[in-house]
Amino acid sequence: MIPPEDRAGFDGKVYVSTLSGAPGVYRMFDAAGDLLYVGKAGNLRKRVGSYFLKPRLEPRIASMVSQIARIEVTLTRTEAEALLLESQLIKSLKPRYNILLRDDKSYPYIHLTAGEWPRLAFHRGARNEGGRYFGPYPSAAAVRESIGLLQKLFRLRNCEDSYFRNRSRPCLQHQIGRCTAPCVGLVEAADYQDSVRHATLFLEGRSKLVQDELVATMERASAALAFERAAAVRDRITALQRIQARHYVQGASADMDVIACAIRNGIACISVLFFRNGVSLGSRDFFPRLGGDAEPPAVIASFIVQYYLERPLPEELIVSHLPEEAELIAEALGGQAGHAVEIKARVRAERARFLELALKNAQAALDARLASRQTLATRFEALRDLLGLEETPRRIECFDISHTMGEATVASCVVFGPEGAEKSQYRRFNITGITPGDDYAAMGQALLRRYRRIRDGEGVLPDVLLIDGGKGQVRQALDVLAELGVEGLNVVGVAKGEARRAGEETLILGDTGRTLWPGPESPASHLIQAVRDEAHRFAITGHRGRREKAREASTLEEIAGIGAKRRAALLKHFGGRTGLAAAGVEEIMQVKGIHRDLAERIYAVFHG
Repeated sequence: MIPPEDRAGFDGKVYVSTLSGAPGVYRMFDAAGDLLYVGKAGNLRKRVGSYFLKPRLEPRIASMVSQIARIEVTLTRTEAEALLLESQLIKSLKPRYNILLRDDKSYPYIHLTAGEWPRLAFHRGARNEGGRYFGPYPSAAAVRESIGLLQKLFRLRNCEDSYFRNRSRPCLQHQIGRCTAPCVGLVEAADYQDSVRHATLFLEGRSKLVQDELVATMERASAALAFERAAAVRDRITALQRIQARHYVQGASADMDVIACAIRNGIACISVLFFRNGVSLGSRDFFPRLGGDAEPPAVIASFIVQYYLERPLPEELIVSHLPEEAELIAEALGGQAGHAVEIKARVRAERARFLELALKNAQAALDARLASRQTLATRFEALRDLLGLEETPRRIECFDISHTMGEATVASCVVFGPEGAEKSQYRRFNITGITPGDDYAAMGQALLRRYRRIRDGEGVLPDVLLIDGGKGQVRQALDVLAELGVEGLNVVGVAKGEARRAGEETLILGDTGRTLWPGPESPASHLIQAVRDEAHRFAITGHRGRREKAREASTLEEIAGIGAKRRAALLKHFGGRTGLAAAGVEEIMQVKGIHRDLAERIYAVFHG
């Protein structure tokens, strides 16, 4: 989020550049802080970017975009979770532009009618007919989408009774695989009732039981050599995986707030997830001003006391870092609220998953904050003053080396400007022809290849060149630049301190050999850390990709701890490799014998 105090007019294009490509929900606010719109996305960067990067928008959308003063996002594990969370937020928060998309009638339901051949129907109004009603749903579109999914999974009819009774041949729904055609007797009543029961369990949130029964059905079909039927059931199992994430959003069983803190480069972010009556009310990010060298427990303690002093307090506060005086704070706030309050950090099951999600959101919001233009401008100016430059740098390049005991050495070059990271300018260099593990030679080769091209007119020189290393690496850089005849470049080495803690780096000025210790509070130090860390990340990513390619991609059979029995159990549980690839860590852990560490390794095989 780019808060109002950090901008003069909301710059959507800049904000989009800071967003993650993960799935999630976004919320748009106007200058008065009123919620304009809630939307979901499988890729937040692409979806939110469409509002600012498209040349022409519909008049209604263009009007909404013109009012945007800030955007907040909540990351989710999957797009299915984002869809559920979006529906809950629209229902609880009633954003202005979302409401315009709905009619003024009562909430709709799914109606599973009674009788020998029940049908799935859209229902709005009094619920005085027989059968079962499921809902309410936040919109008619959500009901129709759910009915479509149920038809694909369980192939139940949705036609009117008058139409059903007068059919002489199957309709189009049967032809496209969404109905078993009970109207003309193409399915046995017992089989149809099984599908009705599975649909009921699914709508009740008991999809795990449905999946277990489908797995058993698939095995029986395979044993009977009915492979087409087994494949059809396998596809149903795969589809079910997409909606099992439901419990990660709707699983809150109490009124609680989940609070996570992330601190990096002198900036703290508090991310809070709010749950009331089992419904998620969304999240909000806060950026408290730090007083000195603050740690997460102290930041959370200060936040809780100040934020809840005059606000309604839930029964539980789940925190990422437990304050030292948690019991005292809980007693004081509970006395004011009129009910007991618990502050907990050691949690399991659903609360642990929500806490993990809050931490993920805090990190994402912190990334966006660090990339904001005003913060960067302040840090660039501080770097100018620290290095004694005549003008504020406009371009910084940083080099780093990554390898594993000399194997698959990769050098990275990242570029930062006044707008932040310029990823289109990043470069990687696969280092060859050197003694394995010789970082000096690797750095020399990367610099030579980079600046030979720039010398020949294929790019521009940076104002500051950061080298991740000490005096030896700085000397290597100066020798290469001298060999190429490149002059006037400010070379700065970034050497880690004795304790290797962020903020304690020593800066080595290439022109004089003078050393500087800006300290952890220096904005210039924060900028250097951010650039150096990005170079490190980019180098490691390239190294891992090169190493894995050289060793060939890991397969399920090659994962340590996965034998024939576990491999068979995984494939059976998910209906094949495709279903396993679409599953999250929590779903993989549901297979007998698969613990978290192993599930995470399996997940990494498919997702990196």
